[in-house]
Amino acid sequence: MYQTRQAYAPTPHSYVPNTSLSATINLDEEVKLAETRAERDLQDSLAEVFSIIITLDELEKAYLKDAISESDYTEICDRLLKQYKAILTDEAVSRQFVDLESFKNEWDMEVPRATERIRIGLPSTVTAPSINTSTTSNGGGMNGTLILEATQDFITFLDALKLGLLAKDQLHPLLSDVIQSVNKVADRDFEGRGKIVQWLITLNQMKATEEVSEEQSRELELDMNSAYQGFKATLK
Repeated sequence: MYQTRQAYAPTPHSYVPNTSLSATINLDEEVKLAETRAERDLQDSLAEVFSIIITLDELEKAYLKDAISESDYTEICDRLLKQYKAILTDEAVSRQFVDLESFKNEWDMEVPRATERIRIGLPSTVTAPSINTSTTSNGGGMNGTLILEATQDFITFLDALKLGLLAKDQLHPLLSDVIQSVNKVADRDFEGRGKIVQWLITLNQMKATEEVSEEQSRELELDMNSAYQGFKATLK
């Protein structure tokens, strides 16, 4: 019978263990990625942004596959977009983030659906018309309350322009109200609707305090008046 021998990996003859070095390494000690609280907060915020982008991309995929309901998708997507914008209002985070394309390149992210959703700034259920059972009244006609709400939102937005409200953080919420209320009434496209969505995208890409120019304001007012007339035509 052969005698069993224990096998050992070959060790170079020149290797001499450095006991003084190994004694200074504590394997149980937590590795610090940041030295100060500010650095830790910055890293946490950037990690949160990374997570939101990945989640958004998966959410868009799930919605396209009908793996999630319209209402759940809208709620989750809206919440993620708000969190994304809120985190980037911090100057330190925004400075480190630079912009979405730079951040994606730095972390090698392939997230085309999330990129488009962030660019638009609203869930696809908001920017695209959809059939809504609450659109009709019990008698089968259009719901007067919803029509009145959409009309008021149009007028409120146009009045804001006339009053000289030109900042992104003033106009974007009002225009979001317009498209959402319109979608509850009109389940199909109408003349000027695409302009509303395009202006939402334009405003979404601006900084919060950035203002549209006087020329843009006039163009926006013309487009919104045209959309308002197109909306009213669908009610006839």
